[in-house]
Amino acid sequence: MIVVTGATGQFGRHVIEHLLQRGMPAGRIAAAVRTPARAADLAAQGVEIRLADYDRPETLLTAFAGADKLLLVSSTGPDDARIAQHRAAVEAAAGAGVGLIAYTSVIGAPASPLGLARVHRDTERAIADSGLPAVLLRNGWYTENYTAALPEAVERGALAGSAGQGLIASAARADFAEAAAVVLTRDDQAGKVYELTGDTAWSLPELAAESAAQAGRPVVYTDLPAEQYRQILAGAGLPDFVTDLIVDADVQVSHGALAGVTADLRGLLGRPTTPLSTVVTRALAA
Repeated sequence: MIVVTGATGQFGRHVIEHLLQRGMPAGRIAAAVRTPARAADLAAQGVEIRLADYDRPETLLTAFAGADKLLLVSSTGPDDARIAQHRAAVEAAAGAGVGLIAYTSVIGAPASPLGLARVHRDTERAIADSGLPAVLLRNGWYTENYTAALPEAVERGALAGSAGQGLIASAARADFAEAAAVVLTRDDQAGKVYELTGDTAWSLPELAAESAAQAGRPVVYTDLPAEQYRQILAGAGLPDFVTDLIVDADVQVSHGALAGVTADLRGLLGRPTTPLSTVVTRALAA
């Protein structure tokens, strides 16, 4: 049995889709979700639905029972809350006797300057301390982190950020999800660490130029001081923890934190990673 947490989120749902596409019987997949009603489409395909709420640790032991492999998808929220959630999940996995835990960490977690890396370092340590066989999927940036708001940026003719000319070796969310499915359907993965990035790195000015070319109208990137960018995001109603994450990521990108390219993702996929232009096309079409 393969148990996937966060299965109604964009990442977890993609993983289950890819597991099914790879021939994994639906009856051998369990979707661990906080709101089972949102997984009705997965249930209709024969996937087992299990209640699993990171904030209710008593639900996790049952959700992880009988798992040969568990994909622990990192949660969202303020850092301290995420650390507590992840520790509870790891403890439950150990208690349930999970055969292998695969964790969606962040690229270069041990030395990453990204603020959010603190959560992932703590979780990696908790997994190591648990004694569970584990494989670490250190995901780079999703291209969608920057393209989700492109239609509005194109409408305004302006894309803002604080990343300067920094490069981002991102890949599509679905690429990372497919790689997770590949790992979950392979044997002998315990102890492996995958540093996962896209094949090429791009900058926000390049994203603006690609958006302009596809939309047929000017789109200009404006680089802002971090505090000014923070105020814009806060004014848009984003929670503080989201604003902090976005601004910190841009600042660290400007210092080269996400510029490195590895071959691990391409190797797992057996194909090139999805290029920036394709994700831009999808974003603008949406």
